[in-house]
Amino acid sequence: MKLALGPLLYYWPRAQVLAFYESVANSPVDIVYLGEAVCSRRHELRLADWLDIAKKLRDAGKEVVLSTQVLIESGADVTVLHKIADNGEFMVEANDMGAVHCVEGKVPFVGGPHLNIYNLPTLEWMAPLGMQRWVPPLEMGRDDLALIQQGRPAGLQTEVFAYGRMPLAFSARCFTARHANLPKDDCQFKCMEHPDGLLMRTRESEEFLVLNGIQTQSARVYNLLPEVNALRAIGVDVIRISPQAQHTLRIVELFAAVMAGQKTAQDADAELHTLMPEKSCNGYWYGKPGLEQVTPALVSA
Repeated sequence: MKLALGPLLYYWPRAQVLAFYESVANSPVDIVYLGEAVCSRRHELRLADWLDIAKKLRDAGKEVVLSTQVLIESGADVTVLHKIADNGEFMVEANDMGAVHCVEGKVPFVGGPHLNIYNLPTLEWMAPLGMQRWVPPLEMGRDDLALIQQGRPAGLQTEVFAYGRMPLAFSARCFTARHANLPKDDCQFKCMEHPDGLLMRTRESEEFLVLNGIQTQSARVYNLLPEVNALRAIGVDVIRISPQAQHTLRIVELFAAVMAGQKTAQDADAELHTLMPEKSCNGYWYGKPGLEQVTPALVSA
């Protein structure tokens, strides 16, 4: 089982992004996803910059995948999409069906979580198009995934989102800009003021959602570290960690240690909880509401 670092979902200053991926080169991560998957107005790094980072990570022994934008909104977005599809060097993570159409027959691709592949017939239809790996939707639970795993096409890998705030929805509107009473086209790049997104709370002061530009995320942090052995048992090939503003590399190390049998899941999870920006959740994995934190022993009981 391999460890992947998902695409950076937040808007960080250029120097911070470059320094982050320099450190990733020396981390235990096997696969690194690069590129702007959320908002085309984020221009700290252009495609050429991402390709430069990709080459350096490849030289460091990492498998690199270029992620496409989830919500394509303009002709310029389409142009970038085609350039990613035609890069000729790196696998692509297709995050919408337009991206699938662009990469079909050109380069091997990963079916991202936003393709919403919920059943085996869809998986069987997608695999011959060149899909070598797929990421189940965030809300897919272990029982449904285990059932699909029993019949997945030969040679197709499965990657599960195992840590991070869950990307739940995308909109043509920018909620971060709206929060600052700014129009989307003059957002003044307010996302950069919130390196882990802008937390929303209910009237009862309970954490609810996180605004990340046009993306809405869970406030709580999805965490399947205690489920590493269960993921391995049902044949998951890759587990994905989503970057956060602090402690990402230590989080990677904790997952890698559990996967290698160097730490118990219990000990690693205890430390992991001290590194999270908010409380953890795992409800979707158990077929429960996503914001719930379910204790495995209580489920099995």
